[in-house]
Amino acid sequence: MAPAAPAPRAPFHVALTGNIAAGKSTVAELFRGWGAAVIDADRIVRELQEPGSPVLAAIVERFGREVLRPDGTLDRGALRRRVLADPAALAALNAIVHPEVERRRAALVRETAARGARLIVSEIPLLFEAADPARFDAVVLVEAPPALRRERLLRERGLSAEEAERMIAAQLPTETKRARSHFVIANDGDRAALERAARRVWDELERRARGTGL
Repeated sequence: MAPAAPAPRAPFHVALTGNIAAGKSTVAELFRGWGAAVIDADRIVRELQEPGSPVLAAIVERFGREVLRPDGTLDRGALRRRVLADPAALAALNAIVHPEVERRRAALVRETAARGARLIVSEIPLLFEAADPARFDAVVLVEAPPALRRERLLRERGLSAEEAERMIAAQLPTETKRARSHFVIANDGDRAALERAARRVWDELERRARGTGL
């Protein structure tokens, strides 16, 4: 009898995180371009909050129709202002959204692995606040100084100074996350500097995914 074929090797699974406006989405796109299969938790959130979804229904039940636009879609700005001013409301929103996001993300990871992906990157903004970093083979943190992140929020997202401060304060400090990450990518310079730093980390992730450099 021929020996059984070896079981396929599980993909190397990376968590990519970073506080708001640190630049993690830019790094995710770089990783995607270099060959990673990227799963975006923010995109999952948007899909789960579409009209007719159980998640949106639960949000409306908890926060009222004031968080909806006239067309029935979620008014993210109104919801953001509501929960950032009230820690209990933020905790309630997280309890509605995060378990469903994690279920969907886990399903996408399984589907991606079944297609033969060798290196999967889950982009998870609230990794340390709402997920379990220990479940990943490596954690990559993208960081930038708070003043720079604040400026990006004002310039690129059109937030008020108060909204920007509240969004920054709602996440754990970068220092706490750095101590629990395997790799840190600084995004305090230009795009070329970020790409060089990300490439160094990517090369090491690829070595680990091949089973070398451990």
